[in-house]
Amino acid sequence: MSSTSSFSRDYIGAIAPVGIIGYHLLFGEARDPTTMGATNSFVPARDIPDLSGKVILVTGGNTGLGKATITYLASHSPSKIYLAARTASKATSAISDIKSTIPDAQIEHLPLDLTSFASISSAASTFKSRETRLDILINNAGVMATPYTLTSDGYEIQLGTNHMGHALLTKLLLPTMLSTAQLPGSDVRIVNVSSMGHYGAPSGGIIFSQPELEKYNTWRRYGVSKLANILYTKELARRYPEIMSTSVHPGVILTDLYASARKNFVLKLGLWVYALLVPILPGHFRSPEGGALTQTWAATVGRERLRNGEFYRPVGVVSRGSGYARDEGLAKKLWEWTEGELEKHGF
Repeated sequence: MSSTSSFSRDYIGAIAPVGIIGYHLLFGEARDPTTMGATNSFVPARDIPDLSGKVILVTGGNTGLGKATITYLASHSPSKIYLAARTASKATSAISDIKSTIPDAQIEHLPLDLTSFASISSAASTFKSRETRLDILINNAGVMATPYTLTSDGYEIQLGTNHMGHALLTKLLLPTMLSTAQLPGSDVRIVNVSSMGHYGAPSGGIIFSQPELEKYNTWRRYGVSKLANILYTKELARRYPEIMSTSVHPGVILTDLYASARKNFVLKLGLWVYALLVPILPGHFRSPEGGALTQTWAATVGRERLRNGEFYRPVGVVSRGSGYARDEGLAKKLWEWTEGELEKHGF
């Protein structure tokens, strides 16, 4: 292959995800005029209610969107926030940073590696040994544009981390959330962070065969994992209506999630061009603080303003999503496949 064709392929790979997401943010809702130009004014300091007594768990809370989300929430006096992350030193640093501006914040590191079912099971056990309630679960952590590798339990790394890991964590914490939902005045929520990148999923939407996934490029695999987040949320809402489950597209943000892309000069160039366009693109943010708005909104806005099982884009606007994202049959199939896979591993 010539260097020219290789350059073209890499450049297209760099700009394609931004193009796909930007296109659907600008034009993808055209058949649903109620969403065109819609947005919600959401100022966390002003609009997040008092969270006294609530217990919150945020995955991937040591950096980027997760850290920004915890910072927003910590200012409103929750009983405890669990910052779930793999690396203790990074979690400790993040907690210290947040407490420098919110000294009274009650934040605790919960060791969690979403690529390992054993780690997830341990994290859930640790949480349940310390708490009897869980009011808000924000499944925020994720990986993007990674080479094809498998998790320790045999799943393609993006599907395994973004979907399977969070599905197991959610399953293990559901009994606690369901019991919390029975308490007077409770308002239990699950927020799953997806992406407009789900439009990049290949024909069929969800590729269930892990070896088959290796045939697709990394952005297609990412699309599968993000589509899974949306579909799984819809089934959570259908099966557990007492819990408010939503999925969100946080926007497009230059965060640590793009670290793998920055290793390639052409991808880095594409990101630089994209950064210049951020100010004029709807749903695009320069910092995690902007990207964390929609998931924080979904976790705290008045329950009457949410629709169970829906997918939201910035800030707090219902999105139709792709045709696959609206496929109830595919959502049920994904749920049953996921449950079957977890059962194979003893969960």
